Amino acid sequence: MNFKKVTSYLSAVTFGLLMSSQVMAKENIALVVSTLNNPFFVALKDGAQQKANELGYELIVLDSQNNPAKELANVEDLIVKGTRVILINPTDSDAVGNAVVAANKANIPVITLDRASNKGEVISHIASDNVAGGRVAGDYIVERLGSGAKVIQLEGIAGTSAARERGEGFKQSMEANNITLLASQPADFDRAKGMNVMQNLLTANPSVQAVFAQNDEMALGAMRAIQTAGRSADIIIVGFDGTNDGIQAVERGRLAATVAQQPELIGSIGVETADQLLKNEPVAETIPVDLKLITK
Repeated sequence: MNFKKVTSYLSAVTFGLLMSSQVMAKENIALVVSTLNNPFFVALKDGAQQKANELGYELIVLDSQNNPAKELANVEDLIVKGTRVILINPTDSDAVGNAVVAANKANIPVITLDRASNKGEVISHIASDNVAGGRVAGDYIVERLGSGAKVIQLEGIAGTSAARERGEGFKQSMEANNITLLASQPADFDRAKGMNVMQNLLTANPSVQAVFAQNDEMALGAMRAIQTAGRSADIIIVGFDGTNDGIQAVERGRLAATVAQQPELIGSIGVETADQLLKNEPVAETIPVDLKLITK
């Protein structure tokens, strides 16, 4: 074989491999999710992934499994790997502070999604107006049942900004509309816990007329408990998030309403904001995402 042709061929292959590796080497952005065992956060992750693909980034997704220790370990692992930007959906607004501070010390910018961090420096926080959503839920219950309605509230994970803010908005509506709160208890944003807690509260508070659950998973759990007790006809349930399961339950008349967030958009805006940071463009400290009430 002609030596010059072989040399030329090998040079072309080497050049092609180098160019290919440069094309394949993408800057990475990390997303640390509180849990992927909740459809809301799966949708948030999907929105982030779609936008990362569109903008040409590699998205590293790590599941904290609702465990702050796992969350911190995830962030520490990303610091070692030299991730450019970290998006965090906190397990807990207080506990996540250690992870945020660790990223701060490593000079890696942090963006929080849906839930805020009470400690450390966060470049931007992207979330729905949870206080307004809580008010919307309370006002809708009054619209359906009138002033003085007797209500049970199922709370989310204690310490999360989402649970605190949704509860604050609902409290504002209660005070403005003379809602009677029979009981308010955490069920940790979990469907099974929502069902168990509702069963106990239903037995203790037979006069209840409505339930406000701070997310759709708990609302669906409460729905099952109320169905089992044969009370579906006389108790209305309002959820929060607007998950696919929640919206389907509204369409079937099993939930009265859900305050719908847009988790895909929260994730998408998170990646867009990270892109702006990497391009040294200014970003807003707080980015609100619209929500709406969905009824049948």
